[in-house]
Amino acid sequence: MNSYVALLYSIVLGPGRRVVMADLKKMAETLGYQAPRTLVATGNLVFQTGQTSTRDLEMPLEAAFAETFGRHVDILVRSEADWQTLAASNPFRQESEADATQVHVRVMRDPLTETALEGLRRYCTAGERLAIVDGDLWVHFPGKASESKLLGAMTTKRLGIGTFRNWNTVKGLSEMLRS
Repeated sequence: MNSYVALLYSIVLGPGRRVVMADLKKMAETLGYQAPRTLVATGNLVFQTGQTSTRDLEMPLEAAFAETFGRHVDILVRSEADWQTLAASNPFRQESEADATQVHVRVMRDPLTETALEGLRRYCTAGERLAIVDGDLWVHFPGKASESKLLGAMTTKRLGIGTFRNWNTVKGLSEMLRS
C-alpha cells in the first residue's frame, strides 16, 4: 500500500454549507481507499491505496466528490514521498518557524516555471517574497496574507489548477503521513 495526500481546492459548497470531514472519509472509502484520515476541517485527506499514479487518483476523487457533494472541486494528490520532499524544500524555513501563518505553498497540478513569477512580482507591494520549488509556488507574506494584493493575483486563470496550504498544514500532513 502507498500513502497519499489529497488536497481539496475548497470545502465550501455554498452559503452556509461546508464539507463534513466524516463524509469526505466515507467518500474515500467508497473508492476503495484504505485508512482515510483528515486534518481538522481543512479539506485535506490522507489515505492508502495500491495505485501509484497521482493523476489516476485525482480524476476519480473529483468525480466522487461531485457525485457525493453536488459540486465539482479541483483535488490535487501527492504521494507520501512527494509530500515529504515538498515539506523539506520550504525556501522560507526561518520565516515559517517564526510564524507559520506567514508562509504558504500553492501546490500545483502542473508545475510552474520561473516565468510565472514575472507576472506576480508587481503585486508584491508589502514585502512578499516568492519562490518556485519543484513547480510549486512558495510565498512569504510578512503581513496578513488576506490583506495582500498578491493573493488576489494568484488565480487559477493566471497560474493553473492549484491550492494553497500554510506551513502549519504542510507540517501537519507530513506528520500524518509518517504515522
